[in-house]
Amino acid sequence: MKLKEDGNPIILYLFHGVIWLYSVIIFIPWYILSGAGQKLAKAHRVKAKPVNDDSGSPYRSVNSQHCLASVLYPGCDTLGKVFEYCRTKFKDNDCLGTRELLSEEDEVQTNGKVFKKVILGQYIWLSFEQVYQQALELGCGLARLGQKPKKNIAIFCETRAEWMITAQACFLHNFPLVTLYSTLGGPAIKHAIKEAEVTHIITSKELLKTKLKAILPEVPKLQHIVVVDDKPAVSSGYPSNITVHTMAAVQALGFSTEIKDELHKPLPSDIAVIMYTSGSTGIPKGVMISHANLIAGVTGMSERVHNLTDKDTYIGYLPLAHVLELSAELTCLSHGGRVGYSSPQTLADQSTKIKKGSKGDASVLKPTLMAAVPEIMDRIYKNVMNKVNAMSSFQQTLFVLAYNYKLEQISKGYSTPLCDRLVFRKVRSLLGGKTRLILSGGAPLSPATQRFMNVCLCCPVGQGYGLTETCGAGAISEVYDYSTGRVGAPLVCCEIKLKDWAEGGYHNTDKPYPRGEILIGGQNVTMGYYKNEAKSKEDFIVDKNGQRWFCTGDIGEFHSDGCLKIIDRKKDLVKLQAGEYVSLGKVESALKNSSLIDNICVYANSDQSYVIGFVVPNQKELMALAEKKGIRGQWEDICNNAEIEKEILREITAVAVTAELEKFEVPAKIRLSPEPWTPETGLVTDAFKLKRKELKNHYQDDIERMYGGK
Repeated sequence: MKLKEDGNPIILYLFHGVIWLYSVIIFIPWYILSGAGQKLAKAHRVKAKPVNDDSGSPYRSVNSQHCLASVLYPGCDTLGKVFEYCRTKFKDNDCLGTRELLSEEDEVQTNGKVFKKVILGQYIWLSFEQVYQQALELGCGLARLGQKPKKNIAIFCETRAEWMITAQACFLHNFPLVTLYSTLGGPAIKHAIKEAEVTHIITSKELLKTKLKAILPEVPKLQHIVVVDDKPAVSSGYPSNITVHTMAAVQALGFSTEIKDELHKPLPSDIAVIMYTSGSTGIPKGVMISHANLIAGVTGMSERVHNLTDKDTYIGYLPLAHVLELSAELTCLSHGGRVGYSSPQTLADQSTKIKKGSKGDASVLKPTLMAAVPEIMDRIYKNVMNKVNAMSSFQQTLFVLAYNYKLEQISKGYSTPLCDRLVFRKVRSLLGGKTRLILSGGAPLSPATQRFMNVCLCCPVGQGYGLTETCGAGAISEVYDYSTGRVGAPLVCCEIKLKDWAEGGYHNTDKPYPRGEILIGGQNVTMGYYKNEAKSKEDFIVDKNGQRWFCTGDIGEFHSDGCLKIIDRKKDLVKLQAGEYVSLGKVESALKNSSLIDNICVYANSDQSYVIGFVVPNQKELMALAEKKGIRGQWEDICNNAEIEKEILREITAVAVTAELEKFEVPAKIRLSPEPWTPETGLVTDAFKLKRKELKNHYQDDIERMYGGK
């Protein structure tokens, strides 16, 4: 269904009549008091400017033209000091929350598969004082077990309160924290533990059993495993040099010691985190992040999150080993906000692990703030649109009219309380009903999805841009800016400049907008790659003024109001046989707007004249299409059906025309995948970015067939 005004003209007139009457009676007085004009002025104002008149000059936020921000609170120049400040100021406030598990059962699906379903209770909260004491005791207990200041310690655990408590313990005691994604495979885990020379690791009972235990004989320096779960793990079957502890036991050990009076407090320049990226190519790299780096990044983000206070509630469900989630949680906690923990499997009422009829985490927590990656936003968008398409013709017409009406109004700075209450209330309730800001990061968010979320979730949905190497900080769009496809102005902690990339045809003297490779400079730019000096020298540079810069490899352009738009990526640009350049990411972003496509990877060889694609189809939509075409069979048979492939290609061509893609950018052949790409399959990262190398290897036979005619 197209979101445009069409349908019954009588309904159209009635709708506009109701809106007009409502506006006269209620909206006009409300508008006078709402400050809509001020919102519009803020949306259109210049948000960043070049530092000087030279081409290639760095852009800075108008709020940091003369000096980049680097410290959130005076005197709080390490993460431990920041949390000590928060512990004093917000002592008895809720800090970290976890839902109580009431029951768990196996549910057998019609296809014979068994899914674990849970019923969860209310959130149980730890105060800032309780979190501080637990972190202090954990750090002291680890020190009693031989963990030394400035010696690496690893965490290999799902996103949960114990993860953040561990992090705060390490920040207080100057233990550099090596973070590992819970979805990493054995070789990547082994590589990181050996490279970082870790002797102590914090993990969960589940990950110890399913992943960590198998590689223990290959990491002989590891001595102590701390399991965060309440119930102790089975301690048998481990190498003789390994001792398994519970987190509670280590905290009890720390509670009984006097070592807390002899804390080895870190310096701002000391390493706080060595973050191993899940990496879209090659083995994971460890990014060295200092206390000063993270504090600068949090300072920049805090300024861009409007009215951030201790009344805010953030829902944490993305991997804490990812810089987006870690920075977001630290930003919220540093202002006294509380963090309630969730997971992608329990986030909403319809999530896979939530038993039918019971509440998902968002419905119970009712967060005001949320971070998301485009993959999850796209899923929400498609799920809502599937429900809209199942409505009656009358309901669909009303929805489309309300959607387009609100889209027009918010572009003028107006609010639409009647539409919000009558039409979009149920969509908004998917995330608890109180969300006031959603920040999307990790990858570009399509304009269609961003517009839809802004309208239907009744809150600003902004884009952010940053990398692990910049503490996740770079640019974030402002809450008043409802434009799409842009990532906003540079944060107050950093400056951004564009470097010519002649091979791709991008120059900072281009008109109407300067273009080039994005370089980010500031205190938030990290210290480099752990034990990888060659790569550090390649990606990090220091200018004559001592400013440290990271070369992102992304291509951007600055608009006249100082906002940045990501338009390409050097590694995603492929030159075809006839000389045309294809931006793989751009094509993928456009084609994912199709309701038939859940995910897509576009592939091109420079010695070929056309591109090909691998598609994870939407099962519900594709099965409906197959039934319409009279094609029957199991899911895998449907995906391997030649006629279905042709139908998907027709859909891709139609979407490409709407997105104004060039003919050579549109995949000429595709392969449908019956299995979704998840971090567990190793084909996407934890932020759901495509791992192109792994995807290429996985589909090598199909690539040869589609290019060789086999």
